[in-house]
Formats: sequence, C-alpha cells, structure tokens
Amino acid sequence: MHIMKSLRGIFLSYDPMKPLILFFSCFLFLQACSQDSPVIKVHFLYGSKPLHRYKDTEPKWFGGMLGGHVGIETDSGHILNFMPRGSFHWFARKDSLHSCYAVHNENSFYAIMGGNPDSVKKLIITIPVTIQQKKKLDSLSTAYLQHTPYDYALFGMRCGAAAYEILGQLAVVQHYSYRKTWRKIFYPKKLRKRLLARAMQDRWSIQRYDGSSKRKWEKD
Repeated sequence: MHIMKSLRGIFLSYDPMKPLILFFSCFLFLQACSQDSPVIKVHFLYGSKPLHRYKDTEPKWFGGMLGGHVGIETDSGHILNFMPRGSFHWFARKDSLHSCYAVHNENSFYAIMGGNPDSVKKLIITIPVTIQQKKKLDSLSTAYLQHTPYDYALFGMRCGAAAYEILGQLAVVQHYSYRKTWRKIFYPKKLRKRLLARAMQDRWSIQRYDGSSKRKWEKD
C-alpha cells in the first residue's frame, strides 16, 4: 500500500517539461562555456626545396629547408604574420625598418612562397587561451599592423622570432628579451618544436598536412 502511494506521488509530481528545461539549460551552459574559452591557431608552412628531378619546374624558396613561414590566426581566417618590406637587411636597424606585419587569409598565407596552398606541408596547432589573452592578442595585432616594432633582418627578427615574441607577451611561452628572442628562435622550426612539445604535453589540437611529393620538406 505504501509502495502504491509512493508511485502515485512520483507520477503526480512528474512534470514533462522538466527534461526539456534541463536540456536547454545544459545547452546554454555549454554554449556559454565555449564562448568563454577562446583559442588561437599557430600556422606553420614548412621549409622545402625541389627534388633534383623537379628542379626545373619547382621554384626555390627563400631559406630552403630552414625557411618556411609562421603566423598566428587572430580571428577566423585572419593570419597575422611578420614579413620583410623593402631591401633585405643583414643586421637589424632601428633607423630604417624594412618590415611589416600583414594579415592573410589561409590560402594566401600558404601560397606566400609561391607554392600551391593545397600542396604544401603545413601544421596548425590550436592553443586554448583565456579571454584576457585573446584581448591582448587583438590589441597587439592592431598596434603592430599600424606600426611595426622592429626591423626584419637575418640577424634580427624574422617570422619565427616575431611569432614567438607575440606568444611570449601572451604568456603562452616564456618571455625573452628582444635579442634573446631572435637568437633562440632563428627560424620557424625552433618555435615549431617548442609548441609541438607543449601540444603533446597539454593535449592541444594538432593538424598536419603532407606536402607535394615533388619537394623535399623539412622534418620535425
């Protein structure tokens, strides 16, 4: 008799709207969490050189096997990257900055060396950041696009060191002084190896794309 009363109480108190309300509450909570958890993507174009049998049809790239390029995706499809402008400087100068920050979409970024963006070797590492870190990146992007903070030079800042410098300001990597940054991150692979190690440790998302078989690509 007591069991029947208990079952009757449960049945009478059951509200068919409760599961629906709970579902939408969970949906809104997850949506809010996703909005509060921004990410940034670091894009790497690997250095390469044409295989000997394709040397007449495949272009040579600046830097060859130790070249390549790197940029940071600030918003969907907008990749901030550091580039030379004007004559090339062997040593960095302060009075004449032959450099600029630019924003490319994904296709133009991966075609920057002259290759087909669909046939180059690339790596994309997705890094979770805080809202404050994302705001800091947006602020740096706006400032650097308006005024480049340093020269582009062989013995100075280039794309790898410049990307590291930004990530250092975001506290994604250890912050270094200007001189220590370009000396330690002399080409993109130096940054790529550090971020790959962190990605494996912290389980960041990694996307890899193989390049054309007509070229020899640098390895990690």
